[in-house]
Amino acid sequence: MLAADITCWLRPSAHTSPQRILCHTYGRGKDQHIPVPGWPYSVICALETGRSSWTAPLDALRLAPGDDAATVTAGQMRELVERLMAAGQWKDDDPEILIVVDAGYDVPRLAFLLKDLPVQVLGRMRSDRVLRRAVPPREPGARGRPPRHGGEFVFGDPTTWNTPDAQTVTATRLYGTATARAWNRLHPRLTHRSAWTAQLGALPVIEGTVIRLQVEYLPSGATPKPVWLWWSETDATTADIDRLWQAFLRRFDIEHTFRLFKQTLGWTCPKIRTPEAADRWTWLILAVFTQLRLARPLAADLRRPWEKPVPPDRLTPARVRRDFRHLRPKAACPAGAPKPSRPGPGRPPGRRNNQPTARYDVHTVRKPDPTKRHTTKTTTPRPRRTG
Repeated sequence: MLAADITCWLRPSAHTSPQRILCHTYGRGKDQHIPVPGWPYSVICALETGRSSWTAPLDALRLAPGDDAATVTAGQMRELVERLMAAGQWKDDDPEILIVVDAGYDVPRLAFLLKDLPVQVLGRMRSDRVLRRAVPPREPGARGRPPRHGGEFVFGDPTTWNTPDAQTVTATRLYGTATARAWNRLHPRLTHRSAWTAQLGALPVIEGTVIRLQVEYLPSGATPKPVWLWWSETDATTADIDRLWQAFLRRFDIEHTFRLFKQTLGWTCPKIRTPEAADRWTWLILAVFTQLRLARPLAADLRRPWEKPVPPDRLTPARVRRDFRHLRPKAACPAGAPKPSRPGPGRPPGRRNNQPTARYDVHTVRKPDPTKRHTTKTTTPRPRRTG
């Protein structure tokens, strides 16, 4: 099972660093979602089964200005799956690889771009989406062009749901009773906009299974909201539904990996100017995390006084890192000793810098045209989403 997500290396004051993009941040400045300039990275990790904060980072790719997240992740995922198949990690008789993503991706488009690979895509959708049902059988003697879309399935309107095709009820320890309902063969109504602008001819009909997960309560005490999932396959059974929503919960393990990268391993600490140097440093961090994962069965539990003891096979990455200093002297080091060096003399004091570093603007999707006249805001309500 693979998980893909985008994490940002924020560089708000790096005016001399090129290819910065406005990155969405959450909970900064009185719980406001403020866009901050930085370098977004698409990271793919292999997930473990069961509750664990361990993942296996397999690939990291920086998004350039103007890149579409689904298109870049699809190409990145394609190269990774092909490498796994070439290395013998996946064979023809193995089950298809499950890819889990969050709501930041266009899940149907990601499934459409990877339809020729042995993968299944599972992702969360926004709660205000509107999907379409399959076209009902055409009546004999009907005239006109056959319709391509059926009736609407509005996530926020229960009157459009009808009877679910499958339903499961599971008792959980942290969330109480978890009720999952699934509807088969639902697809978004695509338009020639955004990522589908270059699509020639009729747009595809990407059918899948929609799963609505509702839990009884949350460990934090907050009011639980339903989670809408979209699966790229159809005709889901009750066993598939339970497996899918539990697999989606495992996606949050990648958030623990991002937190370890930034807070413990110091991924975003260096003040790097060029994005190429940031790419090299990112791969060094992935190599460091891989060393911790390989040292997992060898590390001892050096816990804090307030931490609970855990079995040796349940150590977290932070606990393995505490004991890594005792393991490193015992392991062979293939690299040579560092050579001593001295810093350069630099610019003499009092001399003016005649070659200032170039400064770059932050890339934005669309800049307003100053020649256009400002119009007053309309009072009509915002139209409902149709896809």
